[in-house]
Amino acid sequence: MEIKKSPKADLENKKTLFRQIGLIVALAVVFFAFEYRSYDKRTLDLMERSVEDIPEEIIPITEQKVKPPPPPPPKQVTVLEVVEDDVEVEDEIEIDVEVDQETEIEVYVPPVMEEEIVEQEIFTVVESMPEFPGGPAKMMEYIAKNIKYPAMARESGIQGRVFVNFVVEPDGSVSNVKVLRGIGGGCDEEAVRVVESMPTWTPGRQRGKAVRVSFNLPVRFTLQ
Repeated sequence: MEIKKSPKADLENKKTLFRQIGLIVALAVVFFAFEYRSYDKRTLDLMERSVEDIPEEIIPITEQKVKPPPPPPPKQVTVLEVVEDDVEVEDEIEIDVEVDQETEIEVYVPPVMEEEIVEQEIFTVVESMPEFPGGPAKMMEYIAKNIKYPAMARESGIQGRVFVNFVVEPDGSVSNVKVLRGIGGGCDEEAVRVVESMPTWTPGRQRGKAVRVSFNLPVRFTLQ
């Protein structure tokens, strides 16, 4: 009897495929065996406490030595020098023991001590500034009336302003006149002369008291 076998059921032609699959599976098992690792079991005790025995440091007690107080300074001994009766002593004061009612006694006059003169402070700005009698207009009129144009300045054609500084004293007098900026030709000296010849000013006052006040004044020289 002839055995009939379907070509699809024949496994001979699939032998190579099965061999390759088996080889792949074997290689995978070997690779997994090499890569497999095992770990040691460890028990973690979270409640365990360790007590460290730290020796206590004993600080030695040091005794502070108090220094004894310094010895007291030696007492000063005053040596009395004995002077003979016949030795002359400077600044000797004669005292007359035999004094009666008819003896004239000189009146003691104490020496006069020279008082140190303290210069008062010079102010530049005060509550009430010093003023020329009649005001600034009268002051300019006084300067124009009394000033004399110097011949040297007139011949040289010198003109301009001479700035003069002076101090008005508590009694109203003018002092310490000096030129701050001049033009020469004799104009500086003429400006100083006119300012020094000014009449008594009304003094400046600070807190109701007359004080020294510094004052600046320009004097103009103009050729006509």
